Amino acid sequence: MPRTNFEQLLEAGCHFGHLKRKWNPAMAPYIFMERNGIHIIDLHKTVVKVDEAAAAVKQIAKSGKKILFVATKKQAKDVVAEKAALVQMPYITERWAGGMLTNFPTIRKAVKKMTTIDKMATDGTFDNMSKREKLQITRQRAKLEKTLGSIADLTRLPAALFVIDVMKENIAVKEAKRLGIPVFGIVDTNSNPLNIDFVIPANDDATKSIDVILSAMMAAIEEGLQERKADKAETEEGEAPALKEKKMRVKKERAKKEDEEALNANVAHKFIKDKEE
Repeated sequence: MPRTNFEQLLEAGCHFGHLKRKWNPAMAPYIFMERNGIHIIDLHKTVVKVDEAAAAVKQIAKSGKKILFVATKKQAKDVVAEKAALVQMPYITERWAGGMLTNFPTIRKAVKKMTTIDKMATDGTFDNMSKREKLQITRQRAKLEKTLGSIADLTRLPAALFVIDVMKENIAVKEAKRLGIPVFGIVDTNSNPLNIDFVIPANDDATKSIDVILSAMMAAIEEGLQERKADKAETEEGEAPALKEKKMRVKKERAKKEDEEALNANVAHKFIKDKEE
């Protein structure tokens, strides 16, 4: 897996933190210096942390599990939606519904409701409804699609959470920690990194900064998915000769058994015939 490019992070402005007066002291290990009242993030440490996070998400993807991406801030919404969709990972870019993780069965019921409404539209149920009822149900479907459509394929709790701006998405982080779900996060100088399992110290306000870090994550996920696909094909290929051999063995044993039964039947028939004579 290729290492993260320092120059790319620098060009994207990943090193720009917040004003000194807004800083969180817990971020001190990741701060390089202060310039004009603004904290500058140590990109050497960011490079290491991005690579660590990329290696971890790659293994999750390789195992066939899902990572839920969370970004409801304006600068990150479109980038996250686009990139997560490319690797078929679930994402939340609208409001985080309380209990999204801790009350997951209820969320799944809401997702299933969308499927039910879609079925009603095709099986003729809508034809027996008034115009007002149809409008109400259609609006309900649109609302559910906006908030939950991107997690329609998430049939079980995600294996990890990837959060842009851990301060803004603090409810999502708390729910994940409560359930023991590891959290990956882009953490700026004004945020608390202590509750984040995989801290990526970087500017979480600039679209370019978010884009370059997400690109590294998506490349790692794609690599993990490709390796999973290759391993699966290799396993199936390896199992084929063994399965074929097993079938041949069973066939031979069955033929042998049939021959023995036929021989025994012939012997018995001859014995009876000799006895009658």
